[in-house]
Amino acid sequence: MSTATDIALDQAAALLQPARCAMAFTGAGISVESGIPHFRGEGGLWTKFDPYKVAHIDTFRKDPAQYWTYSLNHRRPDAQPNPAHRALVDLEQRGHLRAVVTQNTDGLHQKAGSGEVIELHGSSHAVVCLDCGAQFPRADIDRLNREHCPPSCPSCGGQFLKPTVVLFGEALPESALRQAQTLAMAADVVLIVGSSLQVYPAAGIPRLAQQHGAELCIINAEPTPFDDVATVVIHGKAGEVLPAIIRRIAQDR
Repeated sequence: MSTATDIALDQAAALLQPARCAMAFTGAGISVESGIPHFRGEGGLWTKFDPYKVAHIDTFRKDPAQYWTYSLNHRRPDAQPNPAHRALVDLEQRGHLRAVVTQNTDGLHQKAGSGEVIELHGSSHAVVCLDCGAQFPRADIDRLNREHCPPSCPSCGGQFLKPTVVLFGEALPESALRQAQTLAMAADVVLIVGSSLQVYPAAGIPRLAQQHGAELCIINAEPTPFDDVATVVIHGKAGEVLPAIIRRIAQDR
């Protein structure tokens, strides 16, 4: 890493080490190194697919096959946490991180061992039938989808099985949003990892924290609209940057 990056890593460690109420805010970029494609930016899925065709609630209600065909080709159910996910667990165990607020639906923070994870965009690990309300494990419906796309509800035979993720055109889960806002207003540091900070209302969480006095530390592959107001900005791979910050914190103990 360059000298400038080394300085930024030192600054990030110095910011996190004394934090009393830090929170992490993560986006798709943290899971790229686990083999899950990101959505925005160069090479992102939304440069190849129209999100309003494969991931909008109105389109889904008209033709769920578009979503489930996309799922067949691009879902990565066997993905495992990478060093960035594990570094956040390390920060939590050292007492430097209170919770993770994530835009991701992949469950990798929980799989890595993070204690408190708030999923702003829901979870891809369950499926609900919009006809009868029954819920099923995603793995069971993925199996049915491989047999016949789109899958039918095992309970009522309905054709509108939807993953419990927030699609375009849907509101965020009210409880998760309230929890994230409460954390943001109390945070002294927000560690932003792998988010383009372009998707609202989720991106409003770091802004809310900053307005209430929190300092922002941004780790992302590309520039974000929040870089100018952040205390520390590091452009790089989360799986390399976060462990480097942990090493600096460990050395100072």
